Amino acid sequence: MEIRSLNTQGQRQALYRTAGPISKLEDNSLRTVRQDRTVWQMRELGSTAWQEAVVPGTVYTDLLRNGKMEDPFWKDNEDKICALMEKDYEYRCRFTLLPGMLKNHRVVLHFDGLDTLADIYVNQTYAGKAYNMHRIWEFDVKDLLQEGENELQVIFHSPLKYIAEAYKKYGNIGNDDTYEGFMHLRKAHYMFGWDWGAHLPDAGIFRPVSLLGIQEARIDNVYIQQSHGEDRVSLAFRVEVRESVKSLPSTFTYTVRIKEPEGRTWVLEDSPEELTIENPKLWWVNNLGSQPLYDICVTLCYQGAILDTWERKIGLRQVTMHREKDRWGESFAHELNGRSIFAMGADYIPEDHLLGRTGREKTRKLLEACREANFNVIRVWGGGCYPEDWFYELCDEMGFLVWQDFMFACSVYELTPEFEENIRREFADNIKRIRHHASLGLWCGNNEMEMFVDEGCWVTKPSEVRDYLFMYERILPEVLSKYDPQTFYWPASPSSGGSFDDPNDPDRGDVHYWKVWHGNRPFSEYRKHFFRYASEFGFQAFPFKKTLEQITDDPEDFNIFSYVMEKHQRNYGANGKIMNYLQQTYRYPTEFTTLLYASQLLQADAIRYGVEHFRRNRGRCMGAVYWQLNDCWPVVSWSSIDYGGRWKALHYYAKRFFAPVMISCREEGWMTQEANMNRQHFTFEKSIRLNVANETLEDKKIKVCWQLRNQKAEILHLEEQEITVPALSAVWMEKTELPHADVFTQYVSFQAIEVKDGEEKAQVLSEGTVIFSYPKYFRYEDPCLTWEKEGNKIRVTASSYAKSVEILNEEEDLVLSDNYFDLNGDTKEVEIISGNADTFRLRSVYDIK
Repeated sequence: MEIRSLNTQGQRQALYRTAGPISKLEDNSLRTVRQDRTVWQMRELGSTAWQEAVVPGTVYTDLLRNGKMEDPFWKDNEDKICALMEKDYEYRCRFTLLPGMLKNHRVVLHFDGLDTLADIYVNQTYAGKAYNMHRIWEFDVKDLLQEGENELQVIFHSPLKYIAEAYKKYGNIGNDDTYEGFMHLRKAHYMFGWDWGAHLPDAGIFRPVSLLGIQEARIDNVYIQQSHGEDRVSLAFRVEVRESVKSLPSTFTYTVRIKEPEGRTWVLEDSPEELTIENPKLWWVNNLGSQPLYDICVTLCYQGAILDTWERKIGLRQVTMHREKDRWGESFAHELNGRSIFAMGADYIPEDHLLGRTGREKTRKLLEACREANFNVIRVWGGGCYPEDWFYELCDEMGFLVWQDFMFACSVYELTPEFEENIRREFADNIKRIRHHASLGLWCGNNEMEMFVDEGCWVTKPSEVRDYLFMYERILPEVLSKYDPQTFYWPASPSSGGSFDDPNDPDRGDVHYWKVWHGNRPFSEYRKHFFRYASEFGFQAFPFKKTLEQITDDPEDFNIFSYVMEKHQRNYGANGKIMNYLQQTYRYPTEFTTLLYASQLLQADAIRYGVEHFRRNRGRCMGAVYWQLNDCWPVVSWSSIDYGGRWKALHYYAKRFFAPVMISCREEGWMTQEANMNRQHFTFEKSIRLNVANETLEDKKIKVCWQLRNQKAEILHLEEQEITVPALSAVWMEKTELPHADVFTQYVSFQAIEVKDGEEKAQVLSEGTVIFSYPKYFRYEDPCLTWEKEGNKIRVTASSYAKSVEILNEEEDLVLSDNYFDLNGDTKEVEIISGNADTFRLRSVYDIK
């Protein structure tokens, strides 16, 4: 807890001349200028045994740290850990009130996050209650405080009992993987289970708590609207004052200070309404430009005295969604600084079931992996929680546009007057907290509700359909029109614009496509569809063995159909689904880690088929955001980075298929034609058609090369051609038929090489290979993979064609500049980004047997 004399709007420090001494309670200690010390404690309500606690933190993380709970991820511990939330828990903190605090006009107890049903007491006197994890909670406590020592108590009530009672009362239903009644509690839905998540409904003070001493007034919020013209940006300021104890708010003034990164500074006095910046430094997404951020400080004053400040970083950019009727329907694309960009990224879920384990550095590592993989968009999925401030700050720094869902998913809701008031406050709190970020790309009402309500899924009474429309097409637009009218709003994902107008229409808006995976269709099925923006599509793979060792140490469990493995697979029957796809593609792996490897290649190729197809059709399709980026516990899922932070093959593939300049091949062969070699008239096309996509702001002169090779990687035929690929476009080459190619022993390799005048050494920007049979039938020769290491570089050499070469160290946490790549009987050098590379092992598709 932090005790301060002025509200600093989220900054964890004192900033003002009028502030008295500061006390901070962070982690496990209270530090004042006198070095006083106390601790947070917690207990099961009614118990006499208090335990040390950490705030911010959670019940589960405190119990686990104190040895009072088993690892909830180990084997099937989840069930008994979940049962702990049938109980209530109490947190307490004793603190010394510093001299002068009670002289403030108002003293407020401020919680940035309480999960979820909480009663708050100060000195054994009831101060108020909280009932929404997604809100900021404040309580007037001046009259409850006393000079000297005080006590704060927070009692958390069982979320499981609450939703069970609500379900009995209302009967609403939702996602089958989640506990009944979950939609009645404004708590992260995934905590009650999902088809990748456990049943672990944690509780606690999961964000900072502060005691605020307020003088005359404080800044409630600052809204900065941008208007862009040629070589200039106008900033309009709206500063709202809160808790004024004066009769005339006009007596308050504010100043604005803006500092350009490594540049100019503007200081505006006397409550300015607008500033025009000439020759602004514009903010761009990753790979399209830089991410300059301007420092802004708004200072509130009264009669010359500083009352409060608001400090943030903003990026100067113009962002919306481009929607325009065209020959295919209606476009749907992120428009940034006047340019329509192709969205490349993944769907983000909460980073842990135990929020006490999250932190800025953990998020930074995840987002750095996204930057390495050439992401420019991240969608925050609506069944979790609104991320921490640091998530958006890092997205600002790294250049990601954030598709921000509001926290509603896969359900229907009972729109009582109390629920409406609750969610209106939730919306306002989060809109005001997030809206200034350069990375905010759009607001979206919910995940998959318009589509499923339209189909009658979960709907048990007509009022649920009515309430849906009220929530997402009246209430949310009303709140956004007040607090953030400048940011684009989209009613649902997927949607074509709302009102149940064919929500998953492939020719308008965004689409969730699951025929590949849930529909058991082959990877090539993607090529039959030309979505305007694919915001969800995915394919599962197993995590790494070292990640699975976080759930069991019993060799008997390392079988994908064991009880423990299927307990950590939440999509019912999905391990069998992986095997079904495996049967279609690869030989049967006879060793466990080889099976894990093969599953990751299936996942990577499935998503590659989709993304490459979507990028080849740039202009018609303008988004490929796959499901999903990360995991919240050790689980078999759709993630490209597993719970241990290990990059699956998909994440390396993403780095290649999201590359700014990418060559891809629309081949025709057995994989694309569902060939049955045992039919009487078994004929099929063998052909290639290359395409180069350019997601940069510059035209590119490209030499396109391709080679027909045998399994020894010897070149049998080659062709090359120079083309110009305009900025933000994709260019097709002519189709080439190869009727005489042997499907078992011959394949095609291809490269896109940038041609620059005056440069002798050409740079290969993108490359790949294709075969014409199923991979299980191709007659790979042993590539005799060898390696040598020099400094932070590894050189891998193959004697023949080697498909999807994997480099793993002992801990399987090696991050490289490239991995799971193809070799054409040659050598590739990769850089070690992180991990111990003293020893490692190699394998390729040749080893799947």
